[in-house]
Amino acid sequence: MNTKKTILITGASAGIGEACAHLFAKNNYKLIITARRSDRLSKLKELLESEYNAEVYTLTFDVRDKLATEGALESLPTEWKDIDVLLNNAGLSAGLESFYEGNTSDWETMIDTNIKGLLYVSRVVANWMINHKKGHIINLGSIAGKESYLNGNVYCSTKAAVDSLSKSMRIDLVTHGIKVTAVHPGAVETEFSIVRFKGDVERANNVYKGFEPLHPEDVADIIYFAASRPAHVNINDLIVMPTAQANATTINRQ
Repeated sequence: MNTKKTILITGASAGIGEACAHLFAKNNYKLIITARRSDRLSKLKELLESEYNAEVYTLTFDVRDKLATEGALESLPTEWKDIDVLLNNAGLSAGLESFYEGNTSDWETMIDTNIKGLLYVSRVVANWMINHKKGHIINLGSIAGKESYLNGNVYCSTKAAVDSLSKSMRIDLVTHGIKVTAVHPGAVETEFSIVRFKGDVERANNVYKGFEPLHPEDVADIIYFAASRPAHVNINDLIVMPTAQANATTINRQ
């Protein structure tokens, strides 16, 4: 009998998702890694298999697409649907303008990815967890969901929704013995700012200038800690910052 636990990670092709894939593989988890970029997923799968002898299943889909998301998840072999941990990591920010100058296409991308995508995945997987009478859903939020900041409007709103949804999911699932955790990082140096600024690497680098931000591995450590607590322990909500960051807008730059 295979006693390995299984984790499904969305947005696993880079950043925090990729760091979590390495850490959970290192700790003997079976992994379902999903993302839009199949080439990156394939390379990550090969690396995890060679480095940790991990069992890895890849699914390529965009969480914004409800039918593609449901189809990809339902295509999993039955034995892979016994998921112990769902990490809803897929998310992004696009643009940094005032709401009255905002690009409505950017708004839709953020809302469809950060809120609707999380819901599409969670709805399917939560039902599998209910059937198996166990499970843990970990949602990646942001300090932006706790405190709004200048020109953050829609992104902050989507992450506030993740915060609120995590609380609601916890209430809905408590009678099924399923844990729900939300992790809210401050500044983490990933592709996040490059995506937000649409490939402007110099502008993205300036976000992290003058201080040491969190690294993806720092957040992965915290996510693994939450996932590895005893069955009777759940970490509901956790905010993590680099030491140089006091809140969403106060950073000590040297």
